[in-house]
Amino acid sequence: MTETAKSKKQFLIFLLIAYGVTYVMGILTWYGSTIPVEMSVFPTAQMFFPAAGVMLAYLVTEGKDSLLPRWFYLCFLLAASASIALCVLSVAMPEQTLTMAEQQVSLWSVLIQYVVIGGSILCWIALLVSGRKKRAAYGLGWKRWKSSLLCILVFFLLYLGRAAAAYALQGDPGVMAEILRDPGTWIYILFQVVNFFLAFAPFLGEEYGWRYYLQPLLQKRFGMRTGVLILGAAWGVWHVFLDFFYYATPDCGLVMLASQMVTCITLGIFFAWAYLKTDNIWVPVIMHFMNNNLALAIVNDYSADVFENQQVTWSMIPSSLLINGIFFGLFLLSKEFHGSRGKKL
Repeated sequence: MTETAKSKKQFLIFLLIAYGVTYVMGILTWYGSTIPVEMSVFPTAQMFFPAAGVMLAYLVTEGKDSLLPRWFYLCFLLAASASIALCVLSVAMPEQTLTMAEQQVSLWSVLIQYVVIGGSILCWIALLVSGRKKRAAYGLGWKRWKSSLLCILVFFLLYLGRAAAAYALQGDPGVMAEILRDPGTWIYILFQVVNFFLAFAPFLGEEYGWRYYLQPLLQKRFGMRTGVLILGAAWGVWHVFLDFFYYATPDCGLVMLASQMVTCITLGIFFAWAYLKTDNIWVPVIMHFMNNNLALAIVNDYSADVFENQQVTWSMIPSSLLINGIFFGLFLLSKEFHGSRGKKL
């Protein structure tokens, strides 16, 4: 098999998993929303699919490579498969519950957390056992400590700044200061450092697919800047079923998709900038984790239900575009995006 034929086969497998499985599961998401069922299982499961596509593609086409981190890939694919099974079971048996702290909770919302934690622990073990050479060969090694930590710190500060600007535009300029003065906020933030090691797998699931695999391909084909913009749009469209049937109700689905596109394109620019600057996939993985988990502190609501059935309107889009564009989108002008064509890192 020629390198061109192998690359095409890898890309086809990636698309079939990252988008094909996502959209088949999207139909199940729609059906689940009509019953209804415990919907939090679906977005968590979907996060596994992009990396699962990359890993399956490499297992099929690079299986003889002695540097392939085979056991790490297999552990990850096992967790991804388990998450799919839970989605199917949650629709087939929607009324299954457990009693926890004298409250009834969905069995499936608990089990998906076990899959994430168990899968993350297994993947850490497999990743460490695989050795430095295998990690480096397939983009899983940690690189450039100083620039990596700096990028993470910059993201954290910009994230807080964006939240403060959003509250100010809503007429509540003091809210962010109150949140930051609350000791509970900082306890929660510190807890997330530990939580990352127990829940990193879904976030690697997205970033290993988008930033490690697809970003270099699109930049090579369309150019450094245009490739990243296309990637952001592709990332946004990937959320379409969740936008209509989880993050918002169907009547608000279109505006939620528009909001998602703004977020994915602008955040995608910053994540791409950080990846280009560090050549370290763990940097966007950590940023993605921070983006999702710090949102609970920013809105001062520590329930995961805050992500479900959000109330969004078209009037929110211009301010979202302005704020996200200023805090993250302007990085598209940085020197890391100079040049007409990218190359695989």
